[in-house]
Amino acid sequence: MHYDIFNGDADGIISLIQLRLSTPLKSCLVSGVKRNIQLLKTVSASPEDTFTVLDISMEKNTQALIDVLDKGAEVFYADHHRAGDIPEHEKLTALIDLDANTCTALIVDQHLKGQFHDWAICAAYGDNLIAKANQLASAAGYSEAQAEQLKELGTLVNYNGYGADIADLHFDPAELFTALLKYKSPFDVFEDKASPYYALQAAYQDDLEKALAIAAVYSGKKLSVFELPDEKWSRRISGVYGNLLANQQPNSAFAVLTKNEQGGYLVSLRAPLENKQGAGDICSQFETGGGRAAAAGINHLPSDSLQHFISTVETYYA
Repeated sequence: MHYDIFNGDADGIISLIQLRLSTPLKSCLVSGVKRNIQLLKTVSASPEDTFTVLDISMEKNTQALIDVLDKGAEVFYADHHRAGDIPEHEKLTALIDLDANTCTALIVDQHLKGQFHDWAICAAYGDNLIAKANQLASAAGYSEAQAEQLKELGTLVNYNGYGADIADLHFDPAELFTALLKYKSPFDVFEDKASPYYALQAAYQDDLEKALAIAAVYSGKKLSVFELPDEKWSRRISGVYGNLLANQQPNSAFAVLTKNEQGGYLVSLRAPLENKQGAGDICSQFETGGGRAAAAGINHLPSDSLQHFISTVETYYA
């Protein structure tokens, strides 16, 4: 059995699209909402199995990875999140790059020597690497209109990955991957009126309008905080809304809080675009937090820890 294990956001989905367009392969798809990153432990490996693991932190999956390798399975692992100590194993191929200006799809793009470069640029936009994606789109000869198309599609695929569980999403990430895999180029997606793009476009606009109507609950020197209600639309828009805010004020950090059933918050934190560091380190100080330098989150922040979180962010970026 071959397993394709991937983050349910734009970066994870589009990384796998590139690989499967290059090497078609019948596989068992394992994914979930964007924050569900401990995916390796959900699979019981056999010695003859092979794995492709994309865009989930190796640090959060270390023991499961070691278990898979010890059973004799081969693993191809590409990622840009915190890796911890990378196991040295003859059956592990690890392409890890923690640079704040890269993403897993760009790592895969380099691995495939640019075979599906337009898809990789689309993923970079979706992962909010706007300056990097603009640079790549320009170098590839795309017009501003074409770059905007790639940006919108990447944003929409990323938007679909946010939620507390699959029921919050418009598409199961595995189903969205399968639907998009039939398009050799992202530009083919726009030509097909039945593609997921059009359904996601309408849903995104509806959710975003609701978020834009809510004022900040905190505005400081280096951080602004927005609190959204415990609703499906809030959980869907939280991460992409944080990206939008970060692009509007690149010298500030932003946190989007979504109330949860436990009385606390689901947190999406964006580092200032002019200082893309520290988000993952900050969130990792809290029990259910983690992420990368530019963007991170906390799955459950107790309400009585909110002020501590705010002061931690303000102090870090001061």
